[in-house]
Amino acid sequence: MEINIIAAVAANRAIGYQNDMVYFISEDLKRFKQLTTGHTVIMGRKTFHSLPKGALPNRRNIVLSRTETDFPNCDVYSSLEEALNHIGAEEQAFIIGGASLYKEALAIADRLYLTEIAATPPQADVFFPEYNDGKWVVESRESRPATDKNPAYAFVNYVRK
Repeated sequence: MEINIIAAVAANRAIGYQNDMVYFISEDLKRFKQLTTGHTVIMGRKTFHSLPKGALPNRRNIVLSRTETDFPNCDVYSSLEEALNHIGAEEQAFIIGGASLYKEALAIADRLYLTEIAATPPQADVFFPEYNDGKWVVESRESRPATDKNPAYAFVNYVRK
């Protein structure tokens, strides 16, 4: 099993505000769909509730929740450890949020697929954990310039050392 983390992270590591993303970059959303389709996505309860149409299509959706159990078209487990015990050896799993799940998964993830945004949002209340700790090596980087619609950003893939 391969455990991946995927996130769009602002310069100050902001990832959300009031249960929504801080930046909507269409290329980032396309990349997310391309990388996760056909695989397993694991998310926390609040992340599930932030999805506009519920469970993501063409993916196995797993929601981690100790309190709620009603997540249509999703498998529900009370912990990341329990969820990983229900994933096959050949499966690729993508951790898609939120912050506490990212923090827990960072210790065991094989890869990070980050969109690093060269801007700081005016407001944020959720942040990605510190990951520049020497445990990750850049595998690839594709930079994009700022436009009228978006700040500059880069698709950066990291692998564990």
